[in-house]
Amino acid sequence: MSFEPRFEDLPALLPIFPLTGVLLLPRGRLPLNIFEPRYLAMTQHALGHGRLLGMIQPQEGQGDAGDPPVYRTGCAGRIVEFGETPDGRFLLTLKGVARFDIASEPPRHELFRQIVPDWRRWRDDLEEDEEDVDRERMIAALTPFFERHGIGADPEVLTKAPIEHLVNSLAMACPFSPREKQALLEAQRTSERAKVLTALVQMSVASSVTPSGAARN
Repeated sequence: MSFEPRFEDLPALLPIFPLTGVLLLPRGRLPLNIFEPRYLAMTQHALGHGRLLGMIQPQEGQGDAGDPPVYRTGCAGRIVEFGETPDGRFLLTLKGVARFDIASEPPRHELFRQIVPDWRRWRDDLEEDEEDVDRERMIAALTPFFERHGIGADPEVLTKAPIEHLVNSLAMACPFSPREKQALLEAQRTSERAKVLTALVQMSVASSVTPSGAARN
């Protein structure tokens, strides 16, 4: 039995969780620690309505407090792991399902925000995308980036992991700015996302080196 939703199963109303600097991509896994009352209510609602939540970033510089303006595009995730803590928190893992564009945001009747999602542009997200990617070029660009940020990476995973899983996992895990994370999110296909990822790490490494060639602190 498959728990994965079909395109026609995707909801017409979706709760959203605006969170700066957090990226979810199709089939990626995102752990969340939920403690604010509105997001506890959001989680309880989602558990009874298909287990889908929309992860989306506030627009640059808006912060997470209140009801910040958000980017137009986010990614819905399905709750695949759920736990409660003695101090009243929820511990979740979301598995990315499909991206969405915000068609509208109706007046609120709950503690949390909900939007009308437009899934049409992203319907291909429901199928794995194993397009050809220049893996060697991407790994060569990532190596100095990992060294600069003290990130350990298993060489076997880098060379042998399925390409969509590898690209999406790296995009979600690497320390990029919110705007850069949004660019990775909105890259249409795996091959495009790999090119954006490669360009970002190359720019990061280049900006960390002074004209004399010495790395900046």
